[in-house]
This record gives sequence, structure tokens and C-alpha cells, in this order.
Amino acid sequence: MKRFYMKAISVIFFFFGVLNFLKAQNKPEIIWVDIPSGSFEMGSPLTEIGRFENESLHDVVLSGFKMSKYEVTFDQYDAFCDATGRKKTNDEVWGRGKRPVINVTWNDAKAFADWMGCRLPTESEWEYACKAGTTTVFNIGDSLTTAGANYDGNFPYYNNPKGNCLSKTTIVGNYAPNKWGLHDMHGNVWEWCSDWYGVYPYAEQKDPKGPSNGAFRVFRGGSWFYKGRDCRSAMRFSGPPIYSSNYIGIRLVKDN
Repeated sequence: MKRFYMKAISVIFFFFGVLNFLKAQNKPEIIWVDIPSGSFEMGSPLTEIGRFENESLHDVVLSGFKMSKYEVTFDQYDAFCDATGRKKTNDEVWGRGKRPVINVTWNDAKAFADWMGCRLPTESEWEYACKAGTTTVFNIGDSLTTAGANYDGNFPYYNNPKGNCLSKTTIVGNYAPNKWGLHDMHGNVWEWCSDWYGVYPYAEQKDPKGPSNGAFRVFRGGSWFYKGRDCRSAMRFSGPPIYSSNYIGIRLVKDN
């Protein structure tokens, strides 16, 4: 009888193990955009209004890759939390679903990317994809209104009129995509990149991955909480890997 019970317990543990494995394999769908290989000038010219000294122009050559069409949503990140037992992040009572996940650290973002079998974009990949072949301040030109992105319209870029201030995120894809089909590269939430923050090199770079170490990780793109100038394609920001905020989220990439 004892032998029977031991065998039954083993079968039960095996059954639950299989269920947990299958649950972990049920990964959320990501819609990918093919980003072609190419070269571009990373950074901003000295004449760009609102630029910072850390945006020095330099040439970068990149191999092709795939980037998620949208910022990672709560639906997608919550699936990761359900499968791994990770604590879900706070949505600030704005809603979950198709809104971009927020309040994630760089470590959280990296763990999610690893679980998905993907990675975070390098800083150069992010800017290349954002610009989508453009050389203007924003990927839609030298002006950006709140009709084109979710940022604090009380602080428009340069001398543009004031716009909306939603004071929260919007669902992903609520604004028109750039020329390569990527949504919300300007505004909504900043997006963690894989790089440690550092000074740009002067020489041409091929598929750069940033400094080998540092204290801060890069995030790019501006957000609902920031000014119009902070949504510029070349704008850089950074924070400790353990930092999280309701204005920082995630975007994924994977190699071709």
C-alpha cells in the first residue's frame, strides 16, 4: 500500500510539473517589424534645438534585426509574471491590457526579454529604428505635436503651441507609426536599452553594444510625463538597473 501511495504522489508531481512547463511555454505573441541593415549618423547636429552635449554625431553601421512593433503591454508582461511567479507591476490604476507595462526596472525588462527568447535593443539599434532613415529632429519632421505622440503638451518643442497633457499612458499603437511601421517611438513611455550609459566614441562603429560596464542603463524615447524636446530621436536618458517608474517600459528586439 505504501508503495502505491508513493507512486501516486510521484505521478501527481509529474503531472503538475508538466502543467507548469506547458504554462511557461505559452508565450505571448509579439508582432515583429523587420529592420533592414544599414548605416546612419547617430546623435544630433550642433544646430539642433534642445540637444545635449552627450549626443555627439558619429557613424554607425548595423546588421538587420527585428523589433517589436509596439511597446510591451501589460497583457504580455502579466503572462510572464503568471508563468514565472513574478510579482506584477503597479498600473497606477490607469488600466492594464494593451497599455504599455510600466514600473519595470532594467533587471525586470532583461528577465522578460530572456524569457521571451529575445533581448533589449542596443542604444544604436533603438535610435536607428526610431529615425527610420530620417535626419530630422523627430521621425516625422522637425516638429512634434501631441496629435503625433503622448508627451506633456504643456512643454511643446521649440515655439510650437501647447497641446494635450494626458498625465498617463495610452494604449500602444494609439498614434501613427514611423516610416518603418514602429509605433510610439516618441513618447508614451521611455524604453530600456541593453547598454550601459557612456560617452559616444568618435570613430565609426559596427553593431556597437556600448560600454562594457557602468552604473546606469540607457532608456530612450521620451514619455507622457516629459517635455517635447525629450522625445527627440537623439535624446538620451539613463538610470540605475534597479530603478523603475511609471514612465519607463520595454520594447524587444531579436536577431534575424
